[in-house]
Amino acid sequence: MQLFLALFFLLGIPSGAPEIHSLKYVVTGASQVPNFPEYVIVGLVDELQITHYDSNTRRVVSKQDWMYKTTEEDPTYWEKETGVSLGDQQSFKADIEIMKERFNQTGGVHIVQKMYGCEWDDETDEVVNGFHQYGYDGEDFISFDLKTETWIAPVQQAVPTKHKWDKDKAKMAFDKNYFTSFCPYWLKKYVEFGRSSLMRKDLPSVSLLQKTPSSPLTCHATGFYPDRADLFWKKDEEELHEDVVRGEILPNHDGSFQMSVDLDLSGLQDEDWGRYSCVFHLAGGQEVSKRLDKRDIRTNWKTNDGGLDTGLIGGVLGVVAVLVVIVCIIGFFVYKKKHPKGFRATNTSETSSSSGEDPAVKKGSSEEQSMLKTSA
Repeated sequence: MQLFLALFFLLGIPSGAPEIHSLKYVVTGASQVPNFPEYVIVGLVDELQITHYDSNTRRVVSKQDWMYKTTEEDPTYWEKETGVSLGDQQSFKADIEIMKERFNQTGGVHIVQKMYGCEWDDETDEVVNGFHQYGYDGEDFISFDLKTETWIAPVQQAVPTKHKWDKDKAKMAFDKNYFTSFCPYWLKKYVEFGRSSLMRKDLPSVSLLQKTPSSPLTCHATGFYPDRADLFWKKDEEELHEDVVRGEILPNHDGSFQMSVDLDLSGLQDEDWGRYSCVFHLAGGQEVSKRLDKRDIRTNWKTNDGGLDTGLIGGVLGVVAVLVVIVCIIGFFVYKKKHPKGFRATNTSETSSSSGEDPAVKKGSSEEQSMLKTSA
């Protein structure tokens, strides 16, 4: 479970002012996925997990100690969050069944995902962005364009939903109000409560890893925060772009991050080894550099002093491999966040500020209908 949750620690925060902060909720409804809750909600501020709900525990719980300060704003905060999440959970089965019908599917493993939230600039106090997006089985389904106040349907199966929601002016007004009022209100509170954690900067440990003598050499950096960072190979003082393969930034279970970059050694002459180095750069200017030295390479076949080092690199890369597999199945939002033309995501809350509700009720109501029920 911790491995899955880590997948939603996306893109980190910038370093130094001005800060663009983000609040997002990633919701996953799963059908026939073994050993996995059928409904999960993960809340994140600046890509740091703050809350968790799943259909097994049926409770919203905090993942950061400073989140308990929310009760200073609303003593019933956690009860409300749990109530909203329980209501949302009831709709996901209907969503999956309607999706299967629209895609002419029967049975099998299927995933419905929803991501929604906002971004706020704490220097200008402006709402930078609001996003609301749905996906099905790892593909874009429908997303909300806040600027044009219309829904975008990238697939034919989403067109009925688009037409229904484009005509629903009350829902449209609510969504816009959520992005410009409710969401920023709580984002500002969360940033205030967790500033010391959100603004920290941790440098990584950097290792040189190699599976076999003929494998590419991996420079692996782990334990850094935030994830606005770069890792690259240099020859002398020039960054290399050829014979280099960059990996994605991936989360660790403790909220820090890891990443790797591979270098093809097949054409490297012995006398040139000392000219190469792996450099980690954290946003804000801090760096860690590791020069290429055969004595420092760790392998799972032998160490350079002839001793066995079984399982070291296998263990590290094994974890990465498992993460990548789950990303492909469930965590496709990571990729979409880095490709703006893909969908961006939101909430189907039906609570409007004009109703006089407390801003704490920010994600919906237990009476809300499923996204697809309202359009079927």
